Amino acid sequence: MDLIFMGTPDFAATVLGALLESRHRVTLVVTQPDKPVGRKRTLTPSPVKTLAEQHGIPVFQPERIRRDHGPVSGAKADVVVTAAY
Repeated sequence: MDLIFMGTPDFAATVLGALLESRHRVTLVVTQPDKPVGRKRTLTPSPVKTLAEQHGIPVFQPERIRRDHGPVSGAKADVVVTAAY
């Protein structure tokens, strides 16, 4: 089954990891945009984005999902799995 995964924090990365080990195929990952972290305000990717990139999965990071959902609507998927988005 083809999946779109939506999530951002460590908990969601754990769920994504389990999906990647399953027989299903994740075709797209949707996560929050990179956020400035620390005193130097360094842009830091979410744990979900990091895991998706390690597995070569396309990542979509909309500012507002309600306004910018084109890649999600156009992606080939049977189901959307959401965990802590």
